[in-house]
Amino acid sequence: MTLLIQLVLAAASGWLAYASYEPIGWWPAAIIGIGLLYFTLGFRRPSLRRGALIGFVHALVMYLFALPWIGELVGTFPYVALAASCALYAILTGVGGAAIARWKWGFLAFPLLYVAVEHLRSSVPFGGFAWVRLAWGQVNGPLAELSSWGGPALVTFAAALAGTALCALALSLLHRPTPAGLRVAGALGIIAPLGLGIIAGLGSSPNTGEVNVAAIQGNVPRLGLDFNAQRRAVLSNHVRVTEELAARGERPDLVIWPENSSDVNPFQDRQAAQLINEAVAAVGAPVLVGTITTDEAGYYNTMQVFDPEDGAGEYHRKVYLQPFGEYMPMRDFFRKFTDMVDLASDFSPGDGNFTVTMNDVTVGVATCFEVIKDDAYRTSIANGAQILVTPTNNATFGFSDMTYQQLAMSRMRAIETDRAVVIAATSGVSAIVHPDGSVSQQSEIFEPAALTETLPLKDTVTPAATLGAMIQWALTIMGVVFTVAALATTRSRK
Repeated sequence: MTLLIQLVLAAASGWLAYASYEPIGWWPAAIIGIGLLYFTLGFRRPSLRRGALIGFVHALVMYLFALPWIGELVGTFPYVALAASCALYAILTGVGGAAIARWKWGFLAFPLLYVAVEHLRSSVPFGGFAWVRLAWGQVNGPLAELSSWGGPALVTFAAALAGTALCALALSLLHRPTPAGLRVAGALGIIAPLGLGIIAGLGSSPNTGEVNVAAIQGNVPRLGLDFNAQRRAVLSNHVRVTEELAARGERPDLVIWPENSSDVNPFQDRQAAQLINEAVAAVGAPVLVGTITTDEAGYYNTMQVFDPEDGAGEYHRKVYLQPFGEYMPMRDFFRKFTDMVDLASDFSPGDGNFTVTMNDVTVGVATCFEVIKDDAYRTSIANGAQILVTPTNNATFGFSDMTYQQLAMSRMRAIETDRAVVIAATSGVSAIVHPDGSVSQQSEIFEPAALTETLPLKDTVTPAATLGAMIQWALTIMGVVFTVAALATTRSRK
């Protein structure tokens, strides 16, 4: 009976963590969920083996609810397999958490373990999978502001700490006598992260100028994988929407097209080049076009600048490719299990600095999947990015939650870097995000749109942009140390 209760609580904690993500976006749910997970790991002092099961069930439920959009692309089995494989990392959370929860002050150490496991899952194998991080669910709450101090890792730590402190405080009030210091620490563990988040959000840095930007959403002919077979129609859609923008008398300084807006290589196809040049000439501004380029080393997912006067200019070749999508690791091995591996492309990674220059503005670029990588926008900031763009292609994921989850990540990056972010999607949602993470404009899914707005340019460098990686490693190392100590203490008691 105890095991059943523990598993039900673990599943409930996983669902609550999921509920913090967009499009639900209820940020307190993650705090409550982590508090419930910590309570479950301490309830009736489960064995380490049972702790592993609790951690796995918590994560499996969270991923199963958060990642169904994967199934839109590759089907149910691969989606469930991905959710289960990601949940395996949480076995470490459960084992270490079961040991830490036996400490009276363990609620202060468990958030460090949570960050460490999240860091591991976001790093290995094949570059990791950082899509479901606790931080992304905090974008609507005060803890998101802490990302400017320490990036998403600090936000994850703060949310987990608020949750475990909530649990500790509740238990201290229910079980008497309890040391007053424990109650004070529990209260501070809730108040301090939220208070610091509010403080971090106060004030704003000065602008160095302004720029008028247009995000073009041309839409795709129809849903599903086969839309790429109609790539010329996709290109024509983006040309048309851009020319319509120009016909209305709009004269933006910069125009952002989405990833894959021209899957026909304009450097090899004369008609594609002509269409793009016509759109650029009509709008009279440099256009950042998502296309495919090649050289002797392979072919690349490229964001290419086309200027009305200078023609083809600078480019960003996608550095962080999506494994099992844009390239297939261990293709021959996985082909033994399914021929669906051949759906994956075979792109080569770029090696740029995540910036392009458009109309004398340094633009930071993170293409689609790259937005989950901490290093992408941080590198662009180090190279002088004054404004950021997230060109993306979400058409293959239909009307799923994927595009809203990705928008939340771009919003978090805006706060983290103190930069405006422009999201241009082939089929939606496209959006204009200000440096405080607020969304001033947002398109609908599978509808053509052109979003234009004057946005600030900035040259400030937040602590997260320079120290974020160090802070994440510091939290991770502390998490490992405390977990090893807790496991050693548990073993010695046995």
